[in-house]
Amino acid sequence: MTSTAVPARSDSELDEIFAPLFEQIAAGAVDREIDRQLPYEEVNRLRKARFGALRVPVEFGGYGVGVRQLFRLLIELAAAESNIPQALRVHFSFVEDQLLAEPGPVRERWLRAAGDGALVGNAISEPGVGAADRYRTRLTRDGDRWLLNGVKYYSTGSLYADHILAAADRDGERIGVLVDAHAEGVRQHDDWDGFGQRLTASGTTEFTDVVVPDDRVLGPGYGVPGPTYSTAYLQLVQLAVLAGIAQRAERDAREWVAQRTRTYTHAPADLPRHDPLVQQVIGRLSAAAFTARASVLAVADILDEVLDAGAGDEKALVAAELAAARAQLGIIDTVLPATSLLFEVGGASATSERLRLDRHWRNARTVSVHNPAIYKARAIGDHLLNGAELPFAWSAGERAATAGGAR
Repeated sequence: MTSTAVPARSDSELDEIFAPLFEQIAAGAVDREIDRQLPYEEVNRLRKARFGALRVPVEFGGYGVGVRQLFRLLIELAAAESNIPQALRVHFSFVEDQLLAEPGPVRERWLRAAGDGALVGNAISEPGVGAADRYRTRLTRDGDRWLLNGVKYYSTGSLYADHILAAADRDGERIGVLVDAHAEGVRQHDDWDGFGQRLTASGTTEFTDVVVPDDRVLGPGYGVPGPTYSTAYLQLVQLAVLAGIAQRAERDAREWVAQRTRTYTHAPADLPRHDPLVQQVIGRLSAAAFTARASVLAVADILDEVLDAGAGDEKALVAAELAAARAQLGIIDTVLPATSLLFEVGGASATSERLRLDRHWRNARTVSVHNPAIYKARAIGDHLLNGAELPFAWSAGERAATAGGAR
């Protein structure tokens, strides 16, 4: 839980720190998209500003903010550059795991590391393996040390990270381990070939006899059954990305229409900005951005309560997961059509490669297929009609519940 011993930053104080930084990041977003230039410099700026320490208690060097405050800023960052908050998704979940862990030197060590700016990436999913219980990555004993061997894909954010949270099999047990990103035997590749979110560094990570000290073996890993906060939390980061995409799409379309002078001979106005049909499109884009943002923050409020109470109440965990699942369906159904509708404001001119307005739909479509909505919709219906359990999945490294309720 976040400590209240030292006051956390207010929203206005956070905006003074991060709003100028987000503006700088946004300024180069189109050029990075065109050149496939990974935002190393931009992530480093966030690292120096300790953006990854937003949830870290003040006494450990962080900002000590609440969950709602975090997700409000993630939306703003996504509006500036939608790739970056997705790249930081597992980092914030890792920090949350430390906040919920038993007090002690291990917890303090990693909270202080995050407070100093360290970032954590992930290497959980594997190529050609469709379920978390089929890991081919192995953690094996070699004398007085552990060795990690395997190949991962969808290693989102790991190229930007100081440490990598990896999921592996250890004698039939799913386990989470923390690996230094630049350790001997770690090879990373920017070979993510999706048509959207191209700069998330979601490619391949190879582990070849990577030495893992005992204190880097974190415990049960991703895919262990049972209610958890992390399924809703990790999904909500993706929804914050969608909300930010909608916000940027509305702004880009509005600014482009405002300066545009060319229209159609049969248009009802001489200027596009005076055209009631174009005005309607901008209004619908604005409504999509507002709705997505409101949904994300509503779920964040629920998670704020769940995490503040230690994430040990199963009923509260189910409520949080149900809220995130409902929000997922609503936000996708709102944002995806909006990012396609924006092209109605300018005809063929709106498809210019230089504008890259298409990136909003491509990015939104790519984010939306994470945890496919068809499965989530069915799970919600089965839960409400038949009392079926919702599909939870622990984050890699999340600790098992203790008698005190902490994780």
